[in-house]
Amino acid sequence: MKLGLNLSFATKRWLNPEKLAEMCKRDFGVRYIQFTWDLIDPWWPEAQRDALAQRYQKAFREQGLEITATFGGLAAYTYAQLLAPTKEEKEISYAFFKRAIDMTAAMGVDVIGTPIGGMTHEDAVDPARRNELYHIALDYLRKLAEYGREKGIKEIQIEATPLATEFPHSPKESLHLMKDLDGTTAIPVKLLIDWGHALYKPLLKEEADMELWLKTCAPYIGAIHIQQTDGMLDRHWDFTKEGIVTPDLIKKATKNAGAENIIQYLEVVTAFEEFDDVVYENMKKSMEFLKDVFKQ
Repeated sequence: MKLGLNLSFATKRWLNPEKLAEMCKRDFGVRYIQFTWDLIDPWWPEAQRDALAQRYQKAFREQGLEITATFGGLAAYTYAQLLAPTKEEKEISYAFFKRAIDMTAAMGVDVIGTPIGGMTHEDAVDPARRNELYHIALDYLRKLAEYGREKGIKEIQIEATPLATEFPHSPKESLHLMKDLDGTTAIPVKLLIDWGHALYKPLLKEEADMELWLKTCAPYIGAIHIQQTDGMLDRHWDFTKEGIVTPDLIKKATKNAGAENIIQYLEVVTAFEEFDDVVYENMKKSMEFLKDVFKQ
């Protein structure tokens, strides 16, 4: 089993690349890093943005750590992106994702991931409109895959989310998306499955089952986000809190799906007002807990 770390915990707290890399190496003992766009906004001016991206890469590389992917953060997730109601908004999203690809390439990383976006209420409850937006999003993903190939990106990972207004949000929908894209993109487009999303009971009911998700989508899974949750909301808790993601469940679901070689990145999202020392200590304890589970 392979444990990684998404840098979401560092947002608005630890913004010095060298110190953050040292923390991840010395205090968290992790090897695989998923970089969050919340630390560098793809919209920033290219020269300054890419220089900072390269500084992060250098800092982590010098600590012996590997930035294996970049991933959209809270800021990017706020917007409707490729499922926006107007063509103009979708074109803006397309330009944004191209800039995220540019930033990722400048960092020397060849995997990029993101949710697709979110629909308005009116579009989400209209079956014909949902279908229309879905197929428009497929076309944009194909265009992004082609652009990614030109820039040296080798894989795009689409995150399944816990909202009925977004694609995909269930095991069946995720598999459908992958099959629709399979063989039609310039580079592979895979799934990123999040434990907290997959266990969200109010939406998924009996499908709130990580083993079901992993087995259903197994051929197409590129990465996994791991978090502690209670299954009632998308918590993104650290593992100092009590929840339903237990060591036995992690091991069982991973082994039974044959997912031992897929990186599972701890993705913790804290309240901005939480004290830094509390976040740090809880992250350290959580990584120690998970390293024991993953036997790293």
